Amino acid sequence: MNDPEVTMSNALANTNLIAHEKALEAAGDAITLVLRVPAPLKSVADQVIRSASSVPASLAEGHGRSGRDRLHFWRIAYASAKEVDSHLRLLTRAGVINTAKAEQALETLDQVRAMTWRLINPKT
Repeated sequence: MNDPEVTMSNALANTNLIAHEKALEAAGDAITLVLRVPAPLKSVADQVIRSASSVPASLAEGHGRSGRDRLHFWRIAYASAKEVDSHLRLLTRAGVINTAKAEQALETLDQVRAMTWRLINPKT
């Protein structure tokens, strides 16, 4: 009657966090951009992958929490999005990733940060 898998499956379908969906898009774009970065900058590309992955993961984890825990994870997501932004700008200036695609990823990251900021600061 109260099968947890059925209950959780139905619950998840009704609790979509738009910022999380946008963060998945931004992370996918950022990761795709850095897959072929040359060896001297591979550590920066690896950090893009880690921080870009952290954004949707932290948003999702925060969405499943309450109180200060929720805000803590959403702040991590915001900071990770800022980190991805910085690394993508560096790789763009170094000329090792596609500028037009980087600009699109940066725009999407900006939208994620704006949504996350509103989650963290609902009264501003």
